[in-house]
Amino acid sequence: MPDNDAFPRRDFLVSSITAVGAVALAAGSNPAGAQEAKSAAPNADPSSGTLYSGDVIQGKKVISSLDIADLEPGMHAFYFQGVQMPSGQRWYVSVLVAKGSKSGKRIGLISGVHGDEMSPMHTIQTVMRQLDPAQMSGSVLAVLDVSRPAIEGMARRWPNSGRGVDLIDINRTFPGNENGPDAATRHAALVFNRLLRPNIDYAIDFHTAATGMDMTAFHLARMDLPEVKAMAELYPISQIFDNPAYPGLLASALIDAGVPAFTPEIGAPRILDHNMIPVFVEGTLNVLKHHGVIAGAIGRTGKDTNIFVGNRAHPVMASEGGFVELLVNLKDKVEAGQKVAIQRNTFGEVVAEYVSGVAGEVAARRTDATAEPGTMLLFVLYNEPVKDGALAYPE
Repeated sequence: MPDNDAFPRRDFLVSSITAVGAVALAAGSNPAGAQEAKSAAPNADPSSGTLYSGDVIQGKKVISSLDIADLEPGMHAFYFQGVQMPSGQRWYVSVLVAKGSKSGKRIGLISGVHGDEMSPMHTIQTVMRQLDPAQMSGSVLAVLDVSRPAIEGMARRWPNSGRGVDLIDINRTFPGNENGPDAATRHAALVFNRLLRPNIDYAIDFHTAATGMDMTAFHLARMDLPEVKAMAELYPISQIFDNPAYPGLLASALIDAGVPAFTPEIGAPRILDHNMIPVFVEGTLNVLKHHGVIAGAIGRTGKDTNIFVGNRAHPVMASEGGFVELLVNLKDKVEAGQKVAIQRNTFGEVVAEYVSGVAGEVAARRTDATAEPGTMLLFVLYNEPVKDGALAYPE
């Protein structure tokens, strides 16, 4: 999920460098990784079928592109061959496919775009264990650990060595660029072009709050899109943020490619939240039933939990450094001008008091006890008639 500022200067610089890199490649230059992307590009056409590298890792075949149409009905497990590391080895992505015995809708379930988000992986694993391909129509594609190097360090961003030590949020780079100047951008394109876009009709990209934050059971969803709205409301959750949020999000790139998609947020990072995971499993199974992939009665939905839908998120940001005492909890209703946090220095002296600038519901709050100036302490979900403008969103 995003950082504290809506459009960070670093993201602007990276975007500029990416554009320059693309021009250089078009002119015939060959920065590191470009030859790999060029040689692989013809395989991005799904009509070429599932492409096997010939390698087997832990008993699972390695693929460089996927076409579910050429798979037999049943459950399939692969490693997808992602971008190269500086050593020349590859990052591999875990892929599960449940292909039904009858034709039908194709649903994509995605996790691990950020490496500190554990509950999404467990949610998808739980859903996949409940599927019986012999009783299914269509297919479910699970891409479990998109950002492998970030996951290895349980970190939000992808560590990139192309320009020295660099940390890249891959969820600002989709749909990516197979000829891009950094590994994260190239990897995003490989996953997008060769796994996701050719094989899904609808997508759910699961996340959590960023490290140091906690969230309610929450969606980021374009409620102006009827197909997205219908899916998002099938979850028995607390809140929906009706907003497209940041450029480069995977869900936004999928929508731009004609695939209705949204982003559930399963609470806190770095843990398996066994209270919240079942809620998102239930909602995801509801979506599969809604699209006719599996049979059965729809379970609890947002109608049962009285979802609060807001179109704006008001951040309360630290202006000082020190220890923070939050005075409100997740889902609390707050009023404009209400005191929501107190901050003290090491002597215990109050250095700042913070109030909400709007009336709404608390959607996220900081869990780390300290904060420096510019750190988000919490954000309040609310509504206003105009939805444009910069966003602050701690995904």
